[in-house]
Amino acid sequence: MTKPVVEFQEGPAPTELVIKDLVVGEGKEAVPGGTVEVHYVGVEFDSGEEFDSSWKRGESITFPLRGLIQGWQDGIPGMKVGGRRQLTIPPELAYGAAGSGHHLSGKTLVFVIDLLNAG
Repeated sequence: MTKPVVEFQEGPAPTELVIKDLVVGEGKEAVPGGTVEVHYVGVEFDSGEEFDSSWKRGESITFPLRGLIQGWQDGIPGMKVGGRRQLTIPPELAYGAAGSGHHLSGKTLVFVIDLLNAG
C-alpha cells in the first residue's frame, strides 16, 4: 500500500466518531483491547493539515489498543488485516477539550489507518 491522501471534508465537524471503510480487509480481525500493527496518517479536520504520520517515519507501529485515544479504541476493532479505515474523531474521543494541555486539544482529528497485523 502507499500513503493515503486524506480527503478534505466539507461542512461542520461531526460530534460523534465517524467510521468509514475505504478498503475492507480479508485477514485477521482487530479486537477491543488487542494489539495492532498499523500505518497511519493524521490530519486536523478544520485545516486538513497533517500532524502525524507513520509513513513519514518510514515504518509501521505496533501498540496495544488500550493505550490509545478513545477514538482508536472504538474505531479499530472490527477492522480486518489488509483494510484501510478513516476515523473522524471529535475532541472528546481524542485529546479532550481545548485547554486540556495537549497541542491537539479541542480539535477534531481525521486518521486514515492501514491495519497490517492484529493480535
